[in-house]
Amino acid sequence: MRARSRRLPLAAVAAIALLAPVPAASAQGTSTLRSQLASAFRGASRASSAYVQDLDTGRALFSARATTARIPASVNKLYTTSTAILRLGASARFTTTVLATGPLLPDGTLQGDLVLHGGGDPSLSDAGIASLAAQVGATGVLRVQGRVVGDESIFDPFRGGPRTGFAYDSDVGGVLSGLTVGRGWSAKGGGPAAEASRRLAAALKRIRVSAPRAGVAGVAPAGSSQLGALASPTVAELVRATLVPSDNFYAETLLKDLGAYAAGSGTTGAGAAVVRDQMAQLGLRPRYVDGSGLSRADATSPAQVVGLLREMHDRPEGQILESSLAIAGRTGTVSRRLRGTAAQGRCRTKTGTLRDVSALAGICATPAGRTVAFAFLMNRTSVTSAHRVQDRMAAALARYSG
Repeated sequence: MRARSRRLPLAAVAAIALLAPVPAASAQGTSTLRSQLASAFRGASRASSAYVQDLDTGRALFSARATTARIPASVNKLYTTSTAILRLGASARFTTTVLATGPLLPDGTLQGDLVLHGGGDPSLSDAGIASLAAQVGATGVLRVQGRVVGDESIFDPFRGGPRTGFAYDSDVGGVLSGLTVGRGWSAKGGGPAAEASRRLAAALKRIRVSAPRAGVAGVAPAGSSQLGALASPTVAELVRATLVPSDNFYAETLLKDLGAYAAGSGTTGAGAAVVRDQMAQLGLRPRYVDGSGLSRADATSPAQVVGLLREMHDRPEGQILESSLAIAGRTGTVSRRLRGTAAQGRCRTKTGTLRDVSALAGICATPAGRTVAFAFLMNRTSVTSAHRVQDRMAAALARYSG
């Protein structure tokens, strides 16, 4: 493989190195590292694959069935979030608006409906709804003569992903919709859009704006006038909120956002096509069907995962992805793993877990100043035993000295 110069910005390396003191451990060269990785990997199931690469030189440090596709579980989120950064832009935001379908009379009566139009923001909260209500009140509205309507039409009406035939999936951690407040759950029924309209009506009531008819889902007609707007966190912030805790709801919503904003159709299928196209542009062809990795139809190889990490590492946007990964022994899904090892505070990772599936992928900045990318994908395995193997391997490669 042709050597390529691949290094984290010095500030980024320093930031990772300062996250935690490195436990006492001797640095090790390539031959020792390979021996230790091979020894640890012997404890993996037969349906396991692994790949490790030095990003500074492009040299493969370890390879075991590296091109064999496996179920990646939540490692699939790396494809989703990378595409969101590249196609939508790290600074992009999704805007929720409040629209009026009729005129505002001098006495403060809004003739017509008040429509809460979702923009695909997975983080919309009651605080955001209160902000929108305040904006409506500031326009002089005192009474809504028509209805308060929730408009989720930016996305399709399906509540789950491919794993459940697009029906609601409790493992997603929310109800998918283009308009969700508090992840779309509702005690009163009617769906996320109807629930959002009820919450807006309640927020209006608290500021003495009368809106007696709510709990309705509909679509804002053309020509409606805007009374308020609320922007989501940036895509970069949403990516971090997706990756650190491995949030399935955020991942599936971001995928539909990719469909809506990059392909003109807010569906899982349209978003997945955008991801596959973006990966093909990077020379990668995973079998990708959903945003979260809940589907067992997803498949990719460790070589492809490391290929993604390598390609992103060489781009300005790559630092956004890398800084959004959970820190070994410190944060997110690896907060309790790899403590007291060389990997603690030095490796940023993405985990993946399903029944009999366990995966770990990421990037380590070693004490010797090397940058190493890795992917361990293990199927038909005990998750507990897979963690032991993965942690031994990550701890070993974090001591790599080149």
